[in-house]
Amino acid sequence: MTTVRDTFENTLRSARSTVAFRETINLAFDSFRASKTRFLLTMLGMVIGSASIVLVATVGLTGKQFALDTISSLGPNKVEMQYSGGLVMGPNNVSTPDYLTIRDMETVDQQVPGIRYSSPMLEDHDSIAVGNGVHRDAMLLGVSPEYRDIRGLKIKAGRFFDDQDALTHAYVADIVGPMAIELYGSYGAAIGQTLSIRGIPFTVIGVFTESINTFGSSEISNHTILVPYEVGRYFSGTNDLKEIFFSMDRREDVEPAAKRITTLISSRHRPTSEYNAATLTDILNSMRSIADMLTIVLVLASAITLVVSGVGIMNSMLANVQARIKEIGIRKALGATSREIRLQFLTEAVFLSLSGGLVGTIIGLAIPFSVGLFTPFAIPLSYWAAVISLATSVAVGVIFGTLPANRAAVLDPVATLKYE
Repeated sequence: MTTVRDTFENTLRSARSTVAFRETINLAFDSFRASKTRFLLTMLGMVIGSASIVLVATVGLTGKQFALDTISSLGPNKVEMQYSGGLVMGPNNVSTPDYLTIRDMETVDQQVPGIRYSSPMLEDHDSIAVGNGVHRDAMLLGVSPEYRDIRGLKIKAGRFFDDQDALTHAYVADIVGPMAIELYGSYGAAIGQTLSIRGIPFTVIGVFTESINTFGSSEISNHTILVPYEVGRYFSGTNDLKEIFFSMDRREDVEPAAKRITTLISSRHRPTSEYNAATLTDILNSMRSIADMLTIVLVLASAITLVVSGVGIMNSMLANVQARIKEIGIRKALGATSREIRLQFLTEAVFLSLSGGLVGTIIGLAIPFSVGLFTPFAIPLSYWAAVISLATSVAVGVIFGTLPANRAAVLDPVATLKYE
């Protein structure tokens, strides 16, 4: 059973502990005020190191966001269905490819929820007449007006053909930017020009480019002409499609929808036929992982600055211990234990390190915040980097402050009182 005496002793012990810790804090602060210039110069390394960590993390996040946004501009919610193999055996053992059809696209539109846009794609290669007896090899793609939104195409001049053009089977075409420059010298000069495709005159109504240069790795090359799908069928004479493009309402629906679309289309064709759904999800995930790894490496590299600063703190604290030998002897003579002396100097080291880390972290956050506030650029702030910076500052103070603190704690009180 707890007695009144036990309660009193517990209260007294707590009071002594509280006073001792408060006294330690006050001594650390008084030491800082007594040598402000030296401590401020020592803190400067921590300020630079902490600010570097936050800024490097911010630069890494900014680069990551830029890379992801750039790749996403190709169609972040896009599902690209492709025929990848499998033949249909016909009469006289003649095999034919089991291509996608327009009915596949219509069935998917009806049965898969969350689809915002869809577009078929016919492909044909031919030599076209561009006037004055000049011919050029070109790739003709028959697509729907939604193809522009699915692929995120940029219209550099004129316009993209619309639903009315598709409905009336208008002989209009949009040509890719490099082709417009090659044939007519500029984007604007291409508008209104006439291209002859298999003897049929097409009017150029627009010039487009991809959101980013894919260097020929997509279905669009430097000699691509887009025409309404309904018109493109005149040249193919079939409903067979090379690819079908879908765009989902939400990015998180892309992968589930890709699996469902693949299953649905496969069920409409021969069991031996193979179809592949291509999305940007894997590319984006890989890019995200690479960017995260690079950011971590850069942050670790910038943390070396804090290690160098820690050596500076240790040297400063060793000099501080040497300059205060007399004070240490007097404190020990008055009853201070080695533990209290060690805690005092360790507190001073952590105070010095954490102060520099706090100032550096504030500067590191203030710079990108100011850039985002006063410029149109959106700079992501890394609050985790701020936490890491402060935690590292404390760790540096403890690690590099331990040696000076231990040296102060083991000093002989008799020898220190005689020290001049």
